[in-house]
Amino acid sequence: MKDGFIKAAAGTIDVVVADVQYNTEQILTRMREADAAGVNLLTLPELCLTGYTCGDLFFSDCLLGAVEPALARVVEASKDLYPVTAVGLPLRFGGKLYNCAAVVHAGRLLGVVPKTHLPNYGEFYELRQFSSAKTLEGRTYTLPLCGQSVPFGTELLFCCSGMQDYTFGVELCEDLWVPCPPCERLTASGANIICNPSASDEVIGKEGYRRLLVSSTSARLACGYVYSNAASSESTQDMVFSNHHIIAENGTLLAENRPFEENGLIVSEIDVARLTHERHRITTYDVVPGGYEVIFPQEIRETELTRHFDRNPFVPPHDAQINERAGAILRIQSYGLKKRLEHARAKTAVIGISGGLDSTLALLVAVRAMDILGRDRHDINHPSHISLKK
Repeated sequence: MKDGFIKAAAGTIDVVVADVQYNTEQILTRMREADAAGVNLLTLPELCLTGYTCGDLFFSDCLLGAVEPALARVVEASKDLYPVTAVGLPLRFGGKLYNCAAVVHAGRLLGVVPKTHLPNYGEFYELRQFSSAKTLEGRTYTLPLCGQSVPFGTELLFCCSGMQDYTFGVELCEDLWVPCPPCERLTASGANIICNPSASDEVIGKEGYRRLLVSSTSARLACGYVYSNAASSESTQDMVFSNHHIIAENGTLLAENRPFEENGLIVSEIDVARLTHERHRITTYDVVPGGYEVIFPQEIRETELTRHFDRNPFVPPHDAQINERAGAILRIQSYGLKKRLEHARAKTAVIGISGGLDSTLALLVAVRAMDILGRDRHDINHPSHISLKK
């Protein structure tokens, strides 16, 4: 956490559908693994406590009755673990069933976020069992759960007491895929990181779109994005899941578990101090005060960096890209000079030649500007020994 870096992880578990006890053991194993890796923030998949593909078993009191005791075990185990963890689970509230993420840390249930946008097309039919968070009308409620009074709603902002930039929000799977996702509101209210517990199945072309969606969202909202997907153990004859995890920061892909790779946990570091600076720099980044803040303490530790940093961040790594970038730079400069020559009605361009790189580049720009204007290159004043013939 020192120097503004938060170690974030996206993990998955080997799910047995409707076996809450088994799934709980797998969740605890993944939490301990994240703890050993020094992870600050761990995101696990959507409905991983029960399994996403339970279907009409979500109407079963036997299944739903096992959820709270299992969550209580997770909360109790978190007392001795470092990470803040988002766990997917079904939860009843006000006579309705919601697809939720529970945020757990240090023996405390910090809050529960219900899913807003429920897919009910193609192979998805969540509206059959679940209610949308839209029924809550944007309000935050207090929910008695696991012996605690817990905030319940979509406006929750989880804020570290010792590091203001370390603030995150939660949205679930389909919430990201809609025109106006909840993350827009959460980041405008101060969240630097978005966690997304997801169960996104695989169809042809979806991998690339998912990657683009996460990366572009992190760029548009100047945030870190942690996307955790369901594992292949949940696959059915109708839906195949692939364990596709993604961690992105401000448009840069930091870490990825490609579809069907068997890594149970991917880890990288998100520079939340840089994200705060970026939002400060961009004067059009709208800040909308709001949200329900949940404050939690987390010990500030040294953060070992594992992410890649380019040795030459402004120079593309391949020759073809370098040539393309250099050509674009010359075009931009040449058209700028062209406009200046037109506006000033200059008959000539005078360049002082030192023999160095800067003056050489200036001459090349001037030559291109004259070519664009359709003027003779001899309108550039230059030493007689330099040929400007086409």
